[in-house]
Amino acid sequence: MLKKGTRCTICKSKNLKDKAVVFLPHHRLALCKEHFINWFENRVEKTIKEFKMFSKEDKILVAVSGGKDSLSLWNALIKLGYQADGLYIDLGIGEYSKDSKEISLSFGERIRRKLHIVTLEKEIGTIPQINSSANKPACSACGSVKRYYMNKKAKELGYSTIVTGHNLDDEVAVLFGNTLSWDIDYLKRQYPVLKEENGFIKKVKPLCKTTEKESALYAVFSNIEYIEYECPFSQGASSIRYKEIWSQIEQQSPGSKLRFYLGFLKKVYPLLNQENQDTKAIKQCILCKEPSFNDICGICKLKQKLHKAPAKL
Repeated sequence: MLKKGTRCTICKSKNLKDKAVVFLPHHRLALCKEHFINWFENRVEKTIKEFKMFSKEDKILVAVSGGKDSLSLWNALIKLGYQADGLYIDLGIGEYSKDSKEISLSFGERIRRKLHIVTLEKEIGTIPQINSSANKPACSACGSVKRYYMNKKAKELGYSTIVTGHNLDDEVAVLFGNTLSWDIDYLKRQYPVLKEENGFIKKVKPLCKTTEKESALYAVFSNIEYIEYECPFSQGASSIRYKEIWSQIEQQSPGSKLRFYLGFLKKVYPLLNQENQDTKAIKQCILCKEPSFNDICGICKLKQKLHKAPAKL
């Protein structure tokens, strides 16, 4: 907790008297507004360089949702000098999609970068329509559809890298869930960089070492408007429960999230991805030509189901 009158750690080292407005217990840092913004942007930059995500010459595409993480990340990347445009996927979820789309468009205009828009209603169907037809939870179906169109559109538009706003809380929640079920296939892919291969564009997560709270503070301090309410389909999602559990752990033991995540990356991930392990062959969907484990990919099968159209080879 930040005590009243606490001076900014960095200001103090420079013999300045600015008061701190935020305390980061796991970093033991008390920071003023200006130095927190600098700290956040430097952390993004260091993460990009640590995992060799991309360079300032690369043409990158940020997956934008209208939330604090993606907009904060997009803003930081532009300030750091990266060539970053945005991709917004309109999920067709009533007011939630309407509000998040308007916010994303407005922010794109503010930073003077292009925002590409994919409208699911035109491509396959809205998430409410998909939810009524898919035989899996809405969040799972939504995730599959978003990943498909991010990859497809990035290639069509000529971008080399897809950048997502997954933060440390997201990564810890997913890692925790996959560890509880010992889902090895998912654990083998949980890394800040997924390289380009087999028709998949390179995908990276520059906020993987940054908490959700830190993204929110950066958005507030940078006057970034973002959608503040959750998607209505996310209610009851296991990832939210896992985040609540880890928030309690973090409160009692600051730095636990980061230790858990980095411990996995350094000690477990390399063991799961030894070269002699077998991997399931990836094919090319005979309908859309996107990567698939089967002759027809899951999205094309879903599209056929939604539109009740027979497959055409």
